[in-house]
Amino acid sequence: MFYGITDLTTFVLGTIFIVLLPGPNSLYVMTLASRWGIAAGYRGAAGIFTGDAILMVLSATGVASLLQATPALFMLFKYAGAAYLAWLGFGLLNSAIRTWRGGVQSPAPRVALDASRPFRTALLISLMNPKAILFFVSFFIQFVSPDYPHPALSFLILAVIVQICSGLYLSALIFGGAHLARQFRRRQRLSATATGAVGGLFIGFGVKLAGATLG
Repeated sequence: MFYGITDLTTFVLGTIFIVLLPGPNSLYVMTLASRWGIAAGYRGAAGIFTGDAILMVLSATGVASLLQATPALFMLFKYAGAAYLAWLGFGLLNSAIRTWRGGVQSPAPRVALDASRPFRTALLISLMNPKAILFFVSFFIQFVSPDYPHPALSFLILAVIVQICSGLYLSALIFGGAHLARQFRRRQRLSATATGAVGGLFIGFGVKLAGATLG
């Protein structure tokens, strides 16, 4: 046992697998980088890191377990999160249509005026996902020994591992997105198609989240 962690190897492997699963967090960060550059991508990643840190603290302190014990609260979070993801998706679809028609040549200057927007949006995407909270509740607790006298240290180590894995993966997506940006600048319709596809995926994430259950 390593500082109260019962099976560190399994936790690391499980974290890597879970981080690599496609979801709205990673997709949004890659979209930021592909449309507005590396700096915007990392501002979005910072929002994801912050949101995940908040969820991990809530899980470690037992607050997040309220979602499991209170179905009405879970439903509130579920539909709010689903509506937000769908709203982002329709916004991207609208942008794609205008770009395809030639109405928008470069959306970057408009967004660049509000440098905090990627952080805020990514933070909300992270926090308004009850399934993520339930994941941390069910995943974290399994790897911390109840007999260890300093459980906060155990949770801190696990949180650092999650953030490192997430940071490496998001960095790969950000630089990959920046490469796509160079292609998109030369091909407006390719950019519009990709943006529309991402918008459709966000709507799909929203629909999937709306159908999530406590089980």
